[in-house]
Amino acid sequence: MRKLCLLSSTSLIFATSLWASVTVSSPSNGAHLPSPVLFQAKASSSGCSRGVASMAIYVDGKLAYKIDKAALDTKLKMKPGKHSVVTEEWDHCGNSTEDKQTLTVTATVASPSISVVSPANNSVVTSPATYIAAASVPSCAAGVASIEVYVDGELAASQPGPSLNAQVALGSGIQKTIVKELDKCGGSLSKPITVSVEGAPSVLSSLQASPGWVGWGQQPPDYQDCSPCSGISWSMTQGITSPSLSQNAAQFSTNGSVPFAVVLWENPVLGQMSTQGLPDKSHTLIPGLHHFTYEGDFYLTNTAYTHALELDVAMYLNGVSMFWGTQCDQGGDGQWDALDKGGKGWVKTGVSCEFNTGWNHFALEFQRESGNKLLYKSITLNGVTKEINVTYNPTRVPTSWYGVTVNYQMDGDKFQDPNTTYVDNLTLAYW
Repeated sequence: MRKLCLLSSTSLIFATSLWASVTVSSPSNGAHLPSPVLFQAKASSSGCSRGVASMAIYVDGKLAYKIDKAALDTKLKMKPGKHSVVTEEWDHCGNSTEDKQTLTVTATVASPSISVVSPANNSVVTSPATYIAAASVPSCAAGVASIEVYVDGELAASQPGPSLNAQVALGSGIQKTIVKELDKCGGSLSKPITVSVEGAPSVLSSLQASPGWVGWGQQPPDYQDCSPCSGISWSMTQGITSPSLSQNAAQFSTNGSVPFAVVLWENPVLGQMSTQGLPDKSHTLIPGLHHFTYEGDFYLTNTAYTHALELDVAMYLNGVSMFWGTQCDQGGDGQWDALDKGGKGWVKTGVSCEFNTGWNHFALEFQRESGNKLLYKSITLNGVTKEINVTYNPTRVPTSWYGVTVNYQMDGDKFQDPNTTYVDNLTLAYW
């Protein structure tokens, strides 16, 4: 047997002779690298018409790998420390050629990891959901700086250190969240968690007794907002015990000289300036809302003086206005009207409405459909429910306002007679 070898270079290693050669492309001679080590090499034998028969790798004099081909591509686990490596080829004519290298294998470092115990990926949860996670970064001696939870790209929760146990508010439906660790060496690692959020609606109660109600007038012909207004005045008094169903009603009064003037009262219940302690600064709640039920009781002292009552829910998100306007136009067309704010204005629903003197109960169901379309689902008045199921487009608004409001509006008659109504048990369910 004829054995030929040449010394290695520091990059590509060539062992050649007139008859054969070994080319090692990985690793380079003298390299320092972790285990497992990638070995890539090719062999040729021009002096043997039958070609290369096999190749092998010897580590510290012991056979570590062998293949019956003219090329090899494999990873070998090696202990930390300095090693001698020989890559050898044999041809079918009985000749062999080898390449010698020296390698230093560094200590194996475990990869960074992040584990999410709760919630499981693609699981069904209720809001708020419990997020439990832990992270490890062995390559960073300073350790993990924090673990964060993102919902729809927005930061929803963050805790310092290598562990997280947090309650995260989520909107209904499919929510794509990300659990992310940040280490003190500038690195990060993320794990996506997709959940389906369901459960009972959240309910805001006794809104008539809530702070934050703001009123302004509107007068024909253009019905622009004004406060104060020369042709109409108004007041709101809370904590009314009689007439009241809960001993905590609110009184709404109007007076003026301009026929058919109106007064609108508004309360920002969710988002910016939330009167319910739900500012949703991380924007994890409101983007997931798709269902609303606005419900309550109102008391009319004189139905003839109430030309119309308007009950609205409005949602503002990313410059889009979704305004579910609903009015009982008993002094006009005698029907419930739905507001197509981006198109035809007030549209008859075909559902008649008639108020009682004294207490009346209402419930309005609205939905936000795909593309932020507004669905008016149903109207309930004094125990009778009528399906509406009409859909209108939202409108773009030049504002950064973000939130949900509820409205109550009194429309004056043709004489603008002084009028007083009472509202009680006002609630908003959202999910």
